[in-house]
Amino acid sequence: MSRSAPYDRETALDAAMALFWEKGFHATSIKDLEAALVMKPGSIYAAFTSKETLYLLALERYFAKSRSGFRAQLARASSPLNAMAEHFRAYARLAPDDVSRRACMLTKTLVDTRTTDPAIAAVTRDYLSAMQSEFSAAFTAAQKAGELADNADPDRLARRFQANVTALRLALHQGMQANDFAQLAEDMAMEIKDLRKKPCA
Repeated sequence: MSRSAPYDRETALDAAMALFWEKGFHATSIKDLEAALVMKPGSIYAAFTSKETLYLLALERYFAKSRSGFRAQLARASSPLNAMAEHFRAYARLAPDDVSRRACMLTKTLVDTRTTDPAIAAVTRDYLSAMQSEFSAAFTAAQKAGELADNADPDRLARRFQANVTALRLALHQGMQANDFAQLAEDMAMEIKDLRKKPCA
């Protein structure tokens, strides 16, 4: 009897993340995971213990990639506010088959598990809070760079920014017409630009 090919953990987690992101925790079956990971159920449990553990690992992977992508965007931009504005515009340039056109996995997870799986929901809230802290740090950097007024509240701006990102990605997920979506993304980008501190007369 031939042995199953050894699994690559990173590849398996990427496949699990993509599947869970698309279908959610509850709608994803072990059969689905078996096909996506190209692993037998026994091998899945041996490697990841349980479906919940695998989901949490996939969620952690999604969060880490999201945070890393945002930090890279900040590092590339000419200023923090320019990076924040570009964050919105970038969604309008996504290819039709880009997985980032889906609604945020964290948002979808919270909706899916809030009343049924409190442990997963709690972790998801922590990740959403951590992303909000990333946004707040970016606004703080903009303030230190003189882009924002001294009395601006980075935490308050971060909450609004996160809400706008969530709304924008939901519109993309729902299939808003490309022109309408590009206008919406640009409107949100201009809201960021309008925060720029006006030079003294």
